[in-house]
Amino acid sequence: MIGFVVIGRNEGERLEVCLRSIQREGGRIVYVDSGSSDGSVSLAKSIGAEVIELDFSEAFSMARARNAGWKRMIERWPEIELIHFVDGDCELVEGWVSKAESFLNENPTYAVVCGRRRERFPEKSVFNRLCDIEWNTPIGEANSCGGDALILRSALEQIGGYEETLIAGEEPEMCLRLRLVGWKIQRLDSDMSIHDANILHWIQWWKRCLRAGYGAADVVTRKSRSKGSGKRPFQHLVGSSIQWMTIWTAGFGIALFWLLVGWMVTGWLIAGGLLTLTLLQSLRIARPTLRRAGSPLRAIEYGVFTMLAKVPQFIGIRKFQHDQSAKKTPQLIEYR
Repeated sequence: MIGFVVIGRNEGERLEVCLRSIQREGGRIVYVDSGSSDGSVSLAKSIGAEVIELDFSEAFSMARARNAGWKRMIERWPEIELIHFVDGDCELVEGWVSKAESFLNENPTYAVVCGRRRERFPEKSVFNRLCDIEWNTPIGEANSCGGDALILRSALEQIGGYEETLIAGEEPEMCLRLRLVGWKIQRLDSDMSIHDANILHWIQWWKRCLRAGYGAADVVTRKSRSKGSGKRPFQHLVGSSIQWMTIWTAGFGIALFWLLVGWMVTGWLIAGGLLTLTLLQSLRIARPTLRRAGSPLRAIEYGVFTMLAKVPQFIGIRKFQHDQSAKKTPQLIEYR
């Protein structure tokens, strides 16, 4: 039997669409709310969901919400064997759940199955388009899943669920621990959910990237979690962000120095060389993204923004390092 855990905060109409799509599939629903003021709690109750309102005397994270949801699920309905996590801004695609359930039933070495998440309104902004490409990950055995996935209850219990102190990157970190104890993760070639990012402004995108950098640095530093695992999740993101920020800071600093002392040609040549190097790296990222993006223009757009994202990601990494040195509890970085 499948139980559904939904997390959300002020999702409004998106939450109703989400819950209705789950209601269509049958099964128990636990909705975990993190301080909504838009009637989300009443809506979830009216649809028949078990509702948890998180206590904000403790630090909030999506991982904490998911843990609260699946633990309440098996407490109320001990017969539940499979738990489908769904973000409150997503709609499940009809027919997905039966495919996912069949896969886990037929493949006992797999603990997690997910599918293709699509963006509902990619045409509304460049940021929504970037999300749509981001969701389009390779099919087959995977290292991790996203926020929407069907997971074996027994596997969650074995590893203790999500790491609640992470403000981002909790799914790859959890999947890493699953793989360390022998479980596998599969991404099916099937539409799973429709997501509504609703990222329409630069500041939203900036905060989302900053949060990604913060969470990535947190995951990478958890050495005790990754023994024998090879590369840790987000290791490349952290290393690349630090590397490029070092190149840009040093390079443009040198260029500025030569401009200030009057060596204009030298200064502009160095600055132009850095911009050319950045553009070439953007094109390098765009090339393997072409199939996922659907067009050369969108692939280049993805490559350029991947490079631009290294700035807020680096700031997030530095913020994490500062908070860790100051022994501060991580606080969720919201972008909506």
